Amino acid sequence: MIKKDIFQQIEESNKPDFGDILSKSFELFKKTWEQALYHVLVSMVVVVPMLLLIYVPYFAVIFSQVSSGGSDFSDASELMTYLPLIIVYGLVVFCVIFIFQAVVFGVTAHYFTVLKKEDLELASDVGGYFDFVKRDFKKLFLLSFASFGIVLLAILLCYLPIFYVMVPIQLFGVIYAFRPELSVSDIVKASFKLGNKYWIIIFGLVLISSMVAQLGIILCFVGVLFTAYFMHVPVYYVYKDTIGFEGDTEEREQKVLK
Repeated sequence: MIKKDIFQQIEESNKPDFGDILSKSFELFKKTWEQALYHVLVSMVVVVPMLLLIYVPYFAVIFSQVSSGGSDFSDASELMTYLPLIIVYGLVVFCVIFIFQAVVFGVTAHYFTVLKKEDLELASDVGGYFDFVKRDFKKLFLLSFASFGIVLLAILLCYLPIFYVMVPIQLFGVIYAFRPELSVSDIVKASFKLGNKYWIIIFGLVLISSMVAQLGIILCFVGVLFTAYFMHVPVYYVYKDTIGFEGDTEEREQKVLK
């Protein structure tokens, strides 16, 4: 049997059902909320050190300036003294942000595989949160860079295009998770092709799931840790109900009987 490429699968895909996906998402999240919490905590383990790496030097410079009575940056010569340091700091910040986003992409991709295994009742492994990061960090980094470039371009075009590009960008992770053999350009193209075809449905799902994900704020902000990853569940079902999984029959035969 000749496997169809992802673009043909998108072309021939069925229209996802908004209500059905939302309903299934709540049911699946009930089964995976604990794993979602673990993924959030793992992401935070990466985020906190990187935030310290960004802000500690910044506050150190501010404290130094306050202690020494400050500097007059209106003086061109004074500004030129610090300019190389500012440029280096800016480059480091950008690199750290891309690395952080790449790692989060990888952790999120792993959560999508957890959703699939729970949904199809397949054998599930413990851990493995950084499997994608260890396997192909370069591709994750390039996806991070691509998403940043797309968002930056949307901002330069008077912000409104952000509402359009947010849909394809939400699909980067799920397409990479289940089709990691694709190149970065193909992942981006496939995300835009699928996002453009069902933009209104996906936008609505992303909007509602994002609102639900923020409900944890009601529980003194701690609840956000439990609900933050809910927004990824409808995206998983969008992929499953449109592109689908190759070899589902074989995978179902290997499922764990409870």
